[in-house]
Amino acid sequence: MAHIKIKKADSFSEKSVNNDPFVQFDKWYRERLRETDNYPDSFSLGTASADGTVSVRTVLLKEYDKRGFVFFTNYNSKKGKQLSENLNVAMLFYWPESGKQVRIEGKIEKTTEEESEKYFFSRPRESRISAWASNQSSVIPGRDHLEKQMLEFRSNFKGSSVPKPPHWGGFRIIPEFFEFWQEGKYRLHDRVAYFHEKKGWKIQRLAP
Repeated sequence: MAHIKIKKADSFSEKSVNNDPFVQFDKWYRERLRETDNYPDSFSLGTASADGTVSVRTVLLKEYDKRGFVFFTNYNSKKGKQLSENLNVAMLFYWPESGKQVRIEGKIEKTTEEESEKYFFSRPRESRISAWASNQSSVIPGRDHLEKQMLEFRSNFKGSSVPKPPHWGGFRIIPEFFEFWQEGKYRLHDRVAYFHEKKGWKIQRLAP
């Protein structure tokens, strides 16, 4: 049997990554922003209800820092209700163009009202109106219903500022686990994980 030579992964291992997973994420995310303008901030969000029923959907990352990763939504939506029942959450960034993936698991908390308002008022006016018009995740009779709601709220807010709905705001994912994945030949992918401990982050390599 011929011996197969596996090319060593380019400068990515449990020894080459930054000791701080937030710094490592920032490095990869900035590379992603340079690579594409096609929703580089999108990620899959996994939530679960109180009884463990799991749901997943794509949302957009709006900001991140050492406190966690922030996105905004309708608190009455399915994900909003599940997050109020079960604080466990997971997020996944998959970047096929560069052969990279980042998984993050942790707990959820709501952003402050001030943080939610700051982002809400940065949105285009029509997007602010749609936050009032759409009762996210509820069953509606058709597209016409949604368009009528938009017309109604446009009329209601005509000539005035559009306030933030009380049921709309942000969530912050507080990480307890990171995994940085880089595609390798013959499915010998590199997986470097960070586990949160009392003294900081423990870095370990995982089998592909």
